[in-house]
Amino acid sequence: MNIPILHHLLDIIAFMSEQRNLEKAALRGEPSYVWRAGQQRRLEMIKHAAGERVRGKILENGCGVGMYIEKLAPLGGSVFGLEFDFERTLEAGRRNPGIVNAAGESLPYPASVFDLILSHEVLEHVANDRRAAQEMVRVLKPGGRVVIFVPNIGYPFETHGIYWRGRYKFGNIPLVNYLPRLLRDKLAPHVRVYAFGDLAALFDGLPVKFIERTVIFGAYDNLIARFGIFGKLLRAILQFLERTPLQWFGLSHFWVVEKTG
Repeated sequence: MNIPILHHLLDIIAFMSEQRNLEKAALRGEPSYVWRAGQQRRLEMIKHAAGERVRGKILENGCGVGMYIEKLAPLGGSVFGLEFDFERTLEAGRRNPGIVNAAGESLPYPASVFDLILSHEVLEHVANDRRAAQEMVRVLKPGGRVVIFVPNIGYPFETHGIYWRGRYKFGNIPLVNYLPRLLRDKLAPHVRVYAFGDLAALFDGLPVKFIERTVIFGAYDNLIARFGIFGKLLRAILQFLERTPLQWFGLSHFWVVEKTG
């Protein structure tokens, strides 16, 4: 085959592969691939929220490639994972055999079996987030808890990119979430963003009580890697704001929901 033509075909294949990966990132988010300070901080929050439940039966609902499962497994519980994307299910299965490929709106488990469920930046991607919340409550034991992280509408950047003129643009896009909801959803139809009331509505009428409902900032590991002490200072300032009304501008909601009956 003519070498320039071969190179052209390889470029086309690479471009198509990149586009498929971007489409997957748009529709399902990007899971954690590298364990850094941000992931460790969230793990400590999960452990604190779980208490003794961390040694019970645990489900990560939307486990990606299984990074959090790998960290939760040594804590003494029986850890299971569910992932919608088949390729990520296979990757997570290399870390833990208890991974299933299924949708969060129809969990393949009987009622009242889990002590703890982790839903880490997942609800914004599912087809029906209300149904997904109902399913998590269904499979929880009474007294069991769901630990939830979802994107906050007050954050100044849309971290999942946008669609512009029919093409997906990956990256942190400023001020998108401050637009009127109808316009915001046209630019980012692939991902939800939550105000306090949006998240509360998912559990309306369900047998639960709220243990913690707050907003957190990120760990900004990339900024620290690039700017060193200045990145650490920014992180310290922003995480201090979590204890003030300015938490409204934080990256993610952090909720702990307990089943009451």
